Amino acid sequence: MVDFLQALVDGVMLGATYSLLGLGFTLIFGVLRRLNLAFGPTILVGIYAGSHVGLAWPGALWAVVAATVVAAILCGIYVERCSFRALARQAPVVSMISTFAVWMQLQELVSLFEASRTMPYPSPAWLPALTVGPILLRSDALLMWSGATAIMLALFVLLYRTRFGTAVRAVADSSEAATLMGVNVAVIGAAAFLLASTVGGLAGVLIAQSQQQVTPYFGLWATVKGLTAMLLGGAGSLPGAVAGGVILGVVETQTLWHFGGQWRDLASFALLFLVVALSPRARSEPTL
Repeated sequence: MVDFLQALVDGVMLGATYSLLGLGFTLIFGVLRRLNLAFGPTILVGIYAGSHVGLAWPGALWAVVAATVVAAILCGIYVERCSFRALARQAPVVSMISTFAVWMQLQELVSLFEASRTMPYPSPAWLPALTVGPILLRSDALLMWSGATAIMLALFVLLYRTRFGTAVRAVADSSEAATLMGVNVAVIGAAAFLLASTVGGLAGVLIAQSQQQVTPYFGLWATVKGLTAMLLGGAGSLPGAVAGGVILGVVETQTLWHFGGQWRDLASFALLFLVVALSPRARSEPTL
């Protein structure tokens, strides 16, 4: 029972960061009705930028966080201009294929400019681990959970308690009706993309500080985890993305604890297949 509870707690903390990745995908898919496969690689570039800043200025964690988020935002703007705004009149599948091409661009650029491939990422070593009865709360996992929870709360306040959030949800429900009500759909779409890139950059900070390193494969990893979290909770649903990320984290840690690391990804992909195949919600129209 103690092992089960420990794996459950670890899964919830890990799942919080998966929820952030899922929210990034959901914001873009819910508003623009298009899938951004380059979301993970934009975070990858941000983390590498933060890693270089950390090597140049050891101990300046605020600069590392700022560099990571700003670089992710700049890459997000590049993706939005190339794959979404320029192809707005094309079919959604055209934008999706375009984002895959941008994904390859960003990943190859990182691979070419980073000869060592694996880069260290600073972590706040001053955070202590906590013990609650027989359960150990690791400092890096605790930071992931608390940081992700704060970001999600701020995001939900922005989307459900402000005029901007009302406009975003109106566009997600019906872009035609939102246009008739005076909402600038193009501006809201770009703003949603910018917000998703910011959330992705912050998620990258939390994940990288836990792993304390980054490799060029992080882009693929983040894309797969974010898409899985979004689809598990129902495509286009913000609360669903949060729930999907937590479920994914719990499934992975329980599988890792009881069956070993070689079954971890298989279990999460099997769960995704079952949800997409059997749940009508996973195939429903996007709605924030």
